[in-house]
Amino acid sequence: MSDIAERGYAKPDVLVSTDWVAAHLNDPNIRIVESNEDQLLYPSGHIPGAVQVDWAADLNDPLRRDYLNRDGFEKLMSRIGATRDTDIVFYGDKSNWWATYAFWVFQLFGHTNAKVMDGGRLKWEKEGRPLTREVPTYPATTYVAADRDDTRIRIFRDEVLKKLGGSTRLVDVRSPQEYSGERTHMPEYPQEGVLRGGHIPGAKSVPWARAANPEDGTFKSAAELKAIYEEEQGLNPANDIIAYCRIGERSSHTWFVLSYLLGYPNVRNYDGSWTEWGNSVNVPVER
Repeated sequence: MSDIAERGYAKPDVLVSTDWVAAHLNDPNIRIVESNEDQLLYPSGHIPGAVQVDWAADLNDPLRRDYLNRDGFEKLMSRIGATRDTDIVFYGDKSNWWATYAFWVFQLFGHTNAKVMDGGRLKWEKEGRPLTREVPTYPATTYVAADRDDTRIRIFRDEVLKKLGGSTRLVDVRSPQEYSGERTHMPEYPQEGVLRGGHIPGAKSVPWARAANPEDGTFKSAAELKAIYEEEQGLNPANDIIAYCRIGERSSHTWFVLSYLLGYPNVRNYDGSWTEWGNSVNVPVER
C-alpha cells in the first residue's frame, strides 16, 4: 500500500512520501534532514538540499552521556537555517531507525513541526531519485527553543526501577539474541559495551524492525502494526509503555510507531537502555 493516508494511522500527517519530498525540494519552509548510523552515507550522496544531523556529533553532549542542551539545540537549528515554523523532514538509513531517533530528540525541545519520509534512503535510492554531494548552506536563523522536556517522552533508570512489577508495560526492541542474553549487541556488531546480557524483568520482546517492510523500509500499515503490538503482545492505548534497546536509538523507532502511527498517548523511551541497565549495580536482570 503506497498511499500513506490509506494505511489507517492515527496521525498520518507525520509521514510524507518520497513523491512529496521530491515536490518540495525547493520549498523554503521545509528543511530536509538526513540522519544515519553510517556517517559516510551523507557525503557519498544525499537528497538535494538536505542537511546532515549527525547523531553523535550534533545530538549528544561531547562529555557526559546525555543529549545536547537548550543552547546547543538552538545553535544546531540556527546552523541548519531552521525557525520554529520550519517543517523538518527526517530520513536516513536502516529503515529510518536513526531518523526517528533525531525526530525524538527534536521533540524533547518541542519542535513539533516534524515529519519522517516513509522508506528513508532505501526507498529514495530504489526509485532512482537524484542524489548530490553538494553540501547546502542556509542563512543562519535566531532560534529560541523550549527547555528540554525530560519527562513526557523520556524516562530514566530509577523511574523504570520503580515501575517494575506494576501495570507499566516494557517493550524490548532489540534482537532476540540480545533479549535472551546470548549476545550484548546485534549479531553483526562487536559484542562490547555492557557487562551483563539479558533483559529487564517483565519486558516483552518485539524487535523494532518488525514495524518496517524489509523490501523498501516503509512502515507497515496500522492493521499490521496492531497485529504485532496488540494481538500478539496485548498492548493498548491505555497502557503506560516504556520502550528500550541498547542506547535508545532502535527504541525511538518503536516509540515513533506506537506514539504516532498507532496513537498511543503514554509511551516513553528509556534511552539509557541496556548499556546502562546491563552495567548497573544491583538491578534485576532476566534471561
